[in-house]
Amino acid sequence: MKQLIKTPNPNNIFNIRTPKVLPPHYEFVDVEVLYNLESAIKEWITDNLKGKFIINKAISEHQKTIFRVGFEDGKEMSYFMLACPLLRYT
Repeated sequence: MKQLIKTPNPNNIFNIRTPKVLPPHYEFVDVEVLYNLESAIKEWITDNLKGKFIINKAISEHQKTIFRVGFEDGKEMSYFMLACPLLRYT
């Protein structure tokens, strides 16, 4: 039987899911910014993943603006890279 109501995420309830600064133990990936995808990526991560994450703007070594998307759990970063349909646009 399919569950209609999602189980609430304690990280969301206590407002501790997204830190202000990228912690050194987070694994991260740099995503080139071609469109205004920050809010869409954040919404996709919130809906599909459970762990802590952070999205920061940064400058790459080629002087381009990028999003640095970091995850506390490396498995979630792998899933994000494989399953997020928004990465096809970058």
